[in-house]
Amino acid sequence: MPVMSARVSTLLADMTLEEKVAQLVGYWIDQGGSVVAPMQDEMAADDAAPLAQFTRHGIGHFTRVFGTRPVEPAARAAWLRQEQRRLVAETRAGIPALVHEECLTGLAAWKAASFPTPLAWGASFDPELVEEMATTIGASMRELGVHQGLAPVMDVITDPRWGRVDECIAEDPYLVGTIGTSFVRGLQSEGVHATLKHFLGYSASASGRNHAPVHAGPREIADVYLPPFEMAIRDGGAKSVMNSYAEIDGVPVAANRELLTTLLRDQLGFDGVVVADYFAVAFLEVMHQVAADRGEAAQTALEAGIDVELPSGDAYLEPLIARVRSGDLDEAYIDRAVARILGQKEELGLLEPDAFTEDSPSVIDLDTPHQRDIARRLAEESVILLSNDGTLPIAQPVSRVAVIGPNADSTAALQGCYSFANHVLAHHPGVPLGIDMPTVADAIRTELPAAEVVTARGCDVEGDDRTGFAEAENVAAAADIAIVVVGDLAGLFGRGTVGEGNDVESLDLPGVQRELIERVVATGTPTVMVTLTGRPYAIGWALDDGSHRPAAVVQAFFPGEEGASAVARLLSGNAVFSGRLPVSLPRSAGAQPYGYLRPTLGGASSVTSADPTSVRPFGFGLSYASFAYSELDVTSSVRAGDSFTASLTVTNTSNVDGVETVQLYGRDTVASVTRPVAQLLGYARVALAAGESRRVTLSVPTQRFAFSDRRMVRIVEPGDVEVWAASHAAANAAEPDADAATGGVIHNEREAVRVVLPGIATPRARLVITGEVHEVTAADPRIVDVRVG
Repeated sequence: MPVMSARVSTLLADMTLEEKVAQLVGYWIDQGGSVVAPMQDEMAADDAAPLAQFTRHGIGHFTRVFGTRPVEPAARAAWLRQEQRRLVAETRAGIPALVHEECLTGLAAWKAASFPTPLAWGASFDPELVEEMATTIGASMRELGVHQGLAPVMDVITDPRWGRVDECIAEDPYLVGTIGTSFVRGLQSEGVHATLKHFLGYSASASGRNHAPVHAGPREIADVYLPPFEMAIRDGGAKSVMNSYAEIDGVPVAANRELLTTLLRDQLGFDGVVVADYFAVAFLEVMHQVAADRGEAAQTALEAGIDVELPSGDAYLEPLIARVRSGDLDEAYIDRAVARILGQKEELGLLEPDAFTEDSPSVIDLDTPHQRDIARRLAEESVILLSNDGTLPIAQPVSRVAVIGPNADSTAALQGCYSFANHVLAHHPGVPLGIDMPTVADAIRTELPAAEVVTARGCDVEGDDRTGFAEAENVAAAADIAIVVVGDLAGLFGRGTVGEGNDVESLDLPGVQRELIERVVATGTPTVMVTLTGRPYAIGWALDDGSHRPAAVVQAFFPGEEGASAVARLLSGNAVFSGRLPVSLPRSAGAQPYGYLRPTLGGASSVTSADPTSVRPFGFGLSYASFAYSELDVTSSVRAGDSFTASLTVTNTSNVDGVETVQLYGRDTVASVTRPVAQLLGYARVALAAGESRRVTLSVPTQRFAFSDRRMVRIVEPGDVEVWAASHAAANAAEPDADAATGGVIHNEREAVRVVLPGIATPRARLVITGEVHEVTAADPRIVDVRVG
């Protein structure tokens, strides 16, 4: 049993079985009409009973009170306050409900701020700003009476075909861990519990298909997919975890005691509450077929370690009670879960006598100027310049600008799958967006007031209708510069091109968007391609092929309500690009899964005709400023388990102020198991005025080189390692013929293509890790300390 306070112990001892199981389920107040969860229409709606009847024994969670349909925030908050008072006054145990909501791109509620999607957080390489964002999200949630947020997603990206890439942060576990942990800290600083999703290995699904089996080996699970969760639990103090829908080697995670109890609680020390992803308990029966009925599914999940069934209670209510009464289930498992949820409610202040005595605010602003400022700064930091022949920044004055493409005049194109607009409001046509959100065309008009801005849609995001091409070509031909805005439309389960359930077989831009871009380029007007997407696409043709190449290519991962303004400021030069790719830009769908964090055997070579090499690597991004690295100084030797330092001087060699994202990489030269050719050890965003130099020092725990050995024990192994600083993962990487002088080479061993990428890197420094093999423990540090002098 978990450690309980006297109040929780007294409550639990007095509760009936019906009152206990009521604490382990949710009630979805507005379920129906909007499909916002997998197989929602197919699943039984046990919470279809009237609210007062369903909650006569109490209730554990209220599911998405604000996030299922558009409701006026202040009025709904007042209703919720009254409902909490009713639960306290009219149920025997007098326990209020815990309210949870989605908050992945901001609180998913009508009129709430819409922030950049998590891929954009990763592209910013700025955990401090992400924490600031999460703090404001938590403040909004707490003001409404919400206690738990179903974010962040800590899944490591391995295959861009997966629709939920939109919700993820990066392909590197350390970047995911540091950014995600910062989100946890920010949200929980405002008294709202964060929920880590999706434990464990969910993003490794076969062929990038949602809910598909996972075939990752135990070492990959332990060394790639687990570390972000470990960081968020040990360093961030995350209070809640949500299970993965997937199965790993034939065992569904929702039924896996070794993952949900032995690993999560006994080894990682997690002492919070595990909640089921929506319908995951019932899925043990209907999708995985490891349970004969709901009762067996409920018992299997509860014994494995899932404390709360969400979004409703079609397995943890009557079926679970029947299993206890028949003697098939020990009631101690129910007591264990109830103790955890009551402890959570106590920690959140819900059990205090005066918890709901005050009225909720009569006016609630969920999109404040402060939130919009954060949204703008994060959007600006996340947009990535992939190529530029000098066309950007736009030379001014400019007379006529063509803004073309299906995403040029669309607010939906700026927001991710879990934004309220694309997740919920799409089911309510005619309801206004509720927040101010300029489109890219709007923002260009504001940014370039002296220019005539002419728009043409050209084509839709999806489909093969080319009837708008002629207008687009005419508009472009008559302009001084053409900005073509293409990409994705986020949605769920087949509605849209990316998002939950929107997995793809091709990584070509959807529809006929590539053809639109090529037709505009062919007019001869300098063309800037802006992609607003939720995944990286195979756009090598726009970067490296001279016959179709736009003058500049800009990548934005759903940058939110201020995203269009950020894009316009960056194009005009009133802001400077600093975003970096948080995920490699793929060569093709057939090369997936593929990322920078690979062994030598995972790259291109002369023994295969297939070249998986990325078109642009992890960490890549150009700027209007230019930088140089010098004077790398790395500790020559360090004992396994201790920390070493790496210092370098970074200089802004241009006449433009800018920000350089310094990335420290390393590799194990010889190890007892294969290791990556390059591994991100740490990073630092360094703001530099024109001509300025600063000294950057990173204190790196040797645990950053840790891996699971052949015994499946995580160790730091003595031996030689190499360390270098670089502007992206391919600069000075340990490939067979990498060219350090040019900063990095992406190559085809059959010599069909050799593309030299702009990039800077320091010479490789050799570091000797000495002493005995060091077994990594829970107390070992993982976070790199960064100092910028």
